[in-house]
Amino acid sequence: MRTAQITRKTNETDITLSVDLDGTGRRDIKTGVGFFDHMLDQLARHALIDITISATGDLHIDDHHTVEDVGIALGQALAQAMGDKRGIRRYGSFHLAMDDALLRAALDLSGRPYLVWNVEFPTPKIGGFDTELVREFFQAFSTHGGITLHVSKLAGINSHHIAEAAFKAVARALREALEPDPRSGDAIPSTKGTL
Repeated sequence: MRTAQITRKTNETDITLSVDLDGTGRRDIKTGVGFFDHMLDQLARHALIDITISATGDLHIDDHHTVEDVGIALGQALAQAMGDKRGIRRYGSFHLAMDDALLRAALDLSGRPYLVWNVEFPTPKIGGFDTELVREFFQAFSTHGGITLHVSKLAGINSHHIAEAAFKAVARALREALEPDPRSGDAIPSTKGTL
């Protein structure tokens, strides 16, 4: 079973999170940040990863610590659940169209974290949510998940659509990369013999 549970407790946040990489996209996500919960719902649903998150944070200050720390915990859970990565495809990419927005995500579950973020938002907020936090989440997620992740906006004029398309594109690329490769058996997908 490719599952993991992470607990992260700091002076700023208290997070309990679990993942099942071979799930169906079931989710129970409560971070206290409505728009962020909506984005994480999309991530779970389109990656077909079961995700449970219970997070409390210093939202009286702002959403930053909660969003970043959930990204850290989710990345750690992903890395733990993947184990030695035997038999996975490793690479994934996806173009996601959502109304005016077109986003491309490409990733490598290499163990070498790196984020390339070519996404600009036309507005600083989506409702009360700071659009800059979308990048902060993916930075934390890719760093702690050991993911090389490239996300680019190819089109888009609506900030909500751009953010949602980014989460869905990453989810679909992640789904592809995590899938078993029937031609490789249980081999580690690297000439180095380890990832």
